[in-house]
Amino acid sequence: MAIEIFNRVELKYLLTQEDVDALRPLLEEYMISDAFNPDGKTYPISNIYFDTDSDELIIKSLEKPVYKEKLRLRSYGQVHSKNETVFLEIKKKYDGVVYKRRTSFTLAQAERFLNDGIISQDEKINLQVLSEIKDLMKRYCLKPKVLISYERLAFFENDDSDFRLTLDKNILCRRKDLLLDSPVYGDNLLPEGQWLMEAKAFKTFPLWFAHFLSSRKIFQSSFSKYGFEFKKYKGDK
Repeated sequence: MAIEIFNRVELKYLLTQEDVDALRPLLEEYMISDAFNPDGKTYPISNIYFDTDSDELIIKSLEKPVYKEKLRLRSYGQVHSKNETVFLEIKKKYDGVVYKRRTSFTLAQAERFLNDGIISQDEKINLQVLSEIKDLMKRYCLKPKVLISYERLAFFENDDSDFRLTLDKNILCRRKDLLLDSPVYGDNLLPEGQWLMEAKAFKTFPLWFAHFLSSRKIFQSSFSKYGFEFKKYKGDK
């Protein structure tokens, strides 16, 4: 069963293709590929982000408060039917630590809940998390605002699954056709060949990773997919 409630530190970095090429031998030595990306191939992830009519959550987030929260509906892999599993999750960040609460649904169950408030009797649905999601939706009157998809490589450390790395490319966004079972398309968020790397751990990052960042002169970024998309969207209007 997937972890539904957890917290960790997440740091982000923007990498060139050359940086990723330099990282790959280290990944082969120290890390194990996620089951979703065997043979070094990426897998697709799609997210629908929810917000208010006035974009209150993302505007607050861009102000870099001590505490912020967001709601998203996520799928791993291309969704072809309403019976496939998706995840509805709250992502909170307080003083640099990320807290996630999420529960799984079929896409059909998730859409019924989000559109009509109907909850199916299903043992896979975490009712505690669902209660938190309902409270967040009620407080802000949330609705779907943007769909962001990308191709991901994910890795776990060989001897300690606490440390995780993800590498995302071809980040696409759109503000129409906000359905996870629609085809993948949208406007590019990053230039060709650029990757977003996220380093995630409950404790500390390994020494070899710190050496890699130092040798390549890679510095932490505050890049947020939804935040960057929102700034581009407002700038284009």
